[in-house]
Amino acid sequence: MRIWRIAAFSFALTCSLRAEFAIRDGDTVVFLGDSITAARGYGKVVENYTLLRYPDRKVRFINAGWGGDTAAGGAARFERDVLSRGATLVTVAYGVNDIGWGGKADDEHKQKYLNGVRDIVTQCRNRGVRVFICSAAITGAEPEKSENDYLQRMCDEGMALSRSLGGGAIDVQRSMREIQKRIWTANREAKEDKDKHTLHAADGIHLNDLGQLAMGFAILKGLGAPAEVSSVTIDAAEGRVAEASGCKVSELKVSTEGVEFHRLDEGLPFNLGPLGALQFRFIPIPDQLNRYMLAVKGLSPGRYQLTVAGREVGTWPAERLGEGINISSATPDGWVPGGPWDAQAATLIMLTDSRNQLVQADKLSGLYLGGNPNLGDASRRIADINERMESLQRTVAKPVPYRFVLKRLPPASRP
Repeated sequence: MRIWRIAAFSFALTCSLRAEFAIRDGDTVVFLGDSITAARGYGKVVENYTLLRYPDRKVRFINAGWGGDTAAGGAARFERDVLSRGATLVTVAYGVNDIGWGGKADDEHKQKYLNGVRDIVTQCRNRGVRVFICSAAITGAEPEKSENDYLQRMCDEGMALSRSLGGGAIDVQRSMREIQKRIWTANREAKEDKDKHTLHAADGIHLNDLGQLAMGFAILKGLGAPAEVSSVTIDAAEGRVAEASGCKVSELKVSTEGVEFHRLDEGLPFNLGPLGALQFRFIPIPDQLNRYMLAVKGLSPGRYQLTVAGREVGTWPAERLGEGINISSATPDGWVPGGPWDAQAATLIMLTDSRNQLVQADKLSGLYLGGNPNLGDASRRIADINERMESLQRTVAKPVPYRFVLKRLPPASRP
């Protein structure tokens, strides 16, 4: 590649895009709730997002979900399962069991729910713990009919109560309901049952993987998760970096055949592993949580291939590159990760799953095998391994400089 214009120095424009995300450096985040929380789905979404986007923040994540629990039950075990574990931020998700899956949707049970919310928020305020009361996850009921049902109204009162006491609130139901509406619209157009989608298990209450992702998305938005990861704009005509936000750009080289540079991000996009982008049809993660942008203006006409750290990311025409592309989940083959950031996220998912399985084994063995004399030693070993796995997660999620190569394809190679 003949170089006709080379940046004379290591160019680095940096601007932090970090909005006021509620999860801070040094936090211990506890997810408190019922079986939907205990399933560990949405908690892992929040965990992976935080590790990738804020790799310099040392944050611990603890799941304190318990099947069949209610707000009153959560309040009763709050000291044992939350405060004693060093919580600094707590999300609380109750409601469905409080009204017995709708079978006890009356003022008596609503008041018990509100009393539990009041108790939890008060305990948090007294101990300096930041708390977010979440509305319950949506059920499988028709979304247009559930917008003002008893569960939503009860949760609205719980969120208002939390705010009045100085706590926070996240309306999970309304956020998930917008996703559910997209799914119901798509299902009406599906010709076969196999092409229909849902957020729920067969009971219409518990969430499947897509539902857990939708709930994690809602909670992240409620915690102030920013849309922007980072952004780079290259002016190829002038051989300069026009803009770099949330990252540093260096070693820029521009030629008649393309552009090369190194990019070091402050944080990385949140990806879901192979074929994970299929979920974005219903959940607007790319636009609302995952804007990892690249624009290259002033390119000669033609089609260009982008490789990053030796991995092919995709091909686009010059005019499309000039407009700017969100490359967060771009890949030429959905079965494998695209950019190296995508591969890092896929590896992190496996580590996070393993860490959660480890601590779940410790919890359940203590519950079911309390008389086993080996449990004490096993629990201490699990705690040590868990700490090392947390460190490993942060290592895997840490950004490194990536070499971007944008090369014009020869005419015969252009589709």
